[in-house]
Amino acid sequence: MTQALFRDDAYRTETEATVMSSEARGVALDRTVFYPQGGGQSGDRGALIFEGRSPMAVVNTVYDVDRATILHVPADGAALPPPGARVIARIDWGLRFKRMRSHTALHLLSVVLPYPVTGGSVGDAEGRLDFDSGEAVLDKAEVERRLNELIALDAAVTHRWIADAELEANPGLIKTMSVKPPMGTGHVRLIAIEGLDLQPCGGTHVARTGEIGHASVTGIEKKGKINRRVRIALGAA
Repeated sequence: MTQALFRDDAYRTETEATVMSSEARGVALDRTVFYPQGGGQSGDRGALIFEGRSPMAVVNTVYDVDRATILHVPADGAALPPPGARVIARIDWGLRFKRMRSHTALHLLSVVLPYPVTGGSVGDAEGRLDFDSGEAVLDKAEVERRLNELIALDAAVTHRWIADAELEANPGLIKTMSVKPPMGTGHVRLIAIEGLDLQPCGGTHVARTGEIGHASVTGIEKKGKINRRVRIALGAA
C-alpha cells in the first residue's frame, strides 16, 4: 500500500520514499506525491532520483490491481531503483498545477450548469464535461461569463473526509453518472468550494478559485439527443 501524500497536500512537489518493488511496468513506493490516473485526470509525470544512477523519468502514474499500491511507470530503457532503495520522488510541477487549475474549473462549470455529469476529462489547462442537459439551450458566452464570475470570487477550496455510509445517505452529493466516487476504503474525500460546491472527488485542486485564471468556453457540442459536451481552456494562472 502506498501512502498518497497528494490527497492532503496537492502543492507538495517531492518526498523521500522507499522502493517496495521495481519492475518495468512500474516502481512502487511506500509513499508518493504522484497522482495516479483516475477520475478523468491523467497520472503525474516527473522523476525518481536515487544515488549513483541517472534519475528515472516517470512517464505516467497508475494504480496497481489492488487499487492501493501506486505504480510510477518508467520511460523506456530507464534504469530502475532496486527494492529497498531510498529515492526522492519529484513531480513535474508545471504540469500538475495546470491540471489542478483545470480540475477545479470543471467543478465550477458543474455549478454553472447544474445538470447530471455523464463524462469528463481533466487536461493540461483545459478540459471538458458532458452534461445530461435535456432540451436546455446552452449559450456559450453566458456560460463563460458565469464561470469567470465564480472564478473571480477567489473562494477557498478545501477537502474533508466522510464515511462511505454518509455518502450513501446523501446521494445528491454525487454529480457524475459515469464515474463512481472513490469508495471502498470506508471513507470518501469531499472537495468543498466555499459557498459554491461540495462533491466527492479524489483529484488534485488549487487552494483558491482565483488561481484558476481566466477560463474560455471553447466549444459546446451535441453528443446525442440530450447530452452536451462543454469544453474549456484556461489562460495564464
